[in-house]
Parts: sequence; structure tokens; C-alpha cells
Amino acid sequence: MSADLAVRLGSLRLDNPIVTASGCFASGQEIDRFIDVDRIGAVVVKSVTRAPREGLPTPRMVETPAGMLNAIGLQNPGVDAWLAEDLPWLVARGATTVVSIAGDSVEDFVHVARRLRGSRVDAIEINLSCPNVEHRGLVFALDPDAAAEVVQGVARVADVPVLAKLSADASDVVGVARAVVDAGAAGLTLINTVLGMAIDPVSGRIQLANGYGGLSGPAIRPIAVRVVHQVHTALPDVPIVGCGGVRTVEDVVQFLRAGASAVAVGTGTFVDPFAAATLRDGLAAWLDRHGHPSAASLVGTATPRRGSVA
Repeated sequence: MSADLAVRLGSLRLDNPIVTASGCFASGQEIDRFIDVDRIGAVVVKSVTRAPREGLPTPRMVETPAGMLNAIGLQNPGVDAWLAEDLPWLVARGATTVVSIAGDSVEDFVHVARRLRGSRVDAIEINLSCPNVEHRGLVFALDPDAAAEVVQGVARVADVPVLAKLSADASDVVGVARAVVDAGAAGLTLINTVLGMAIDPVSGRIQLANGYGGLSGPAIRPIAVRVVHQVHTALPDVPIVGCGGVRTVEDVVQFLRAGASAVAVGTGTFVDPFAAATLRDGLAAWLDRHGHPSAASLVGTATPRRGSVA
């Protein structure tokens, strides 16, 4: 391979732009027999919270056309157990590790970020799509002030770059992006799952125990590409991880051209556990075939159709 796959997310350098999406890869050990975690750009681990969580009742996942609904409920061992049991394995394997953190309040997020100080993690991704129990179930990512408050608190105590993961469900996602960057986010992950629902047409029974769940997979890719493009256009100097429905190398290239510096694969891993490694190698071949010197050279290169107002 002659094309240079290295990219930067602010101060964080990745050997290649393919990363895992939080929630679909656990903390790496489960997928280790399929790919070498040190050869992908970064492992973004499943969201970690202040205390252990058992998650929501089953059924928690439903297949949909071109996607999947999930309502897992942030099941995880808690930050203390994660630091003791999962992080050492990732460090030993030489993986670039991004820790997704979640909470029900600003204090919860800050507590987790403080516990991560001095550990061997490379960055923090703030899962802002968690319900804020202090404000009647408000999702942080839908409100620029609430999202900024979380990011400011985390950035104040973190000793690594902080990424804010946002939702396309926000009425003004660019406004939320601007608010979290002003509050201290070094970059953005766009997007989280989109709220959806499935009902059995014969019985009338709602198929997820929680009622609603997050829709992921190829069905949301056009939405994710649109959000990346909108935010990159408004904030061209802010690093973005594009996330949503990535299955093919061409999907990766779409995200890069829209303005993402790195691209996360999530639900695609359930279909093909080799996906992250396949996309990494496939991207290198695609760049060579089309005469591009590097992955970074594609970032933000989308151009409007002739006569288009976009």
C-alpha cells in the first residue's frame, strides 16, 4: 500500500481512520479472534458509567429493514471494574483506546472522567444521548446548554482529548455542536442512533421491552452523512468521527468527503466481525486505485452538483 492512512483528531494521531463504534464492540476482547485491535485506528469501548448497570429487560434488540433497533440500557461493569479488568488488556495489546462515558447527571460524567485521569486511555467520548434524570428525562444532546454543561465539566477534569457524541434528533445539531466545542470538546462524533420503534403487526405487541430504541445500520447512513456535512461546513476546523450505517469502503469515503476525519463501524460488526479490518485494507486499496495520496486528503472534499444550491 502506498496511500497514507494516518489521520488526526486534534492532538490524537490514528494510524488509520477506521474506529469501532461504542456499544458494538464491547472492550475488544470479544472480537479479538477476528481482528487485531492494535491495527485499527482506535477501539471506542462500550459506554462506562459511575456504577455498574444491568441494563434494560429483554427483548433489547430487534432487526429492522436495513438496520437494527436496540435498547440495551448502558449495561456495563462500572468505571472501577472497567479500569481494573478491561483497560489492562487493551493497553497490553497496544490498542488506541477511546472510552465512551455516560451518566444521568453532570456529576456522574465528571466522576467517571476524574476516575480515568492518569490511566492509559487516549481519549474520552461523551455519550450525550443519555437521559438527564435531574431534568425530567431530557436527553443532553438535544439541548445546547445541557450538553455544554456536561462537556465543560468533563473537559475541566480530563487529561486527554474529549469528543462529544451528538444526536441527529436535535432540532439544531449545528447549534449543539457549536455549544459543546465552545465548552471544551476537542472533536465530535456524529451521530448516535436515531430513536425508533417496532410493532408486531399480528399481535400488536411492541417488540422492544423498553418500547423505543436506537435505530442503527445502513438505514441511518444518509442522515449521518448529512449531519457530518452540515457540521463540518459550519465548523470546518473541528475534527469529526463519522458514525452511522458503515458497511462498505464507499460508505467510509462518503463520510470522509462529507468532513469526517475518522469513521466508525458499529452494527456492521454484527454482520461481519472482520468488518473493521476489511474496511481498513479496502480503503487503502481504494485510495491507490483512485490516485489519492492519503485518507486525510479526502476530508471535506464533497462538491455540489452543477446548478445545486447545496
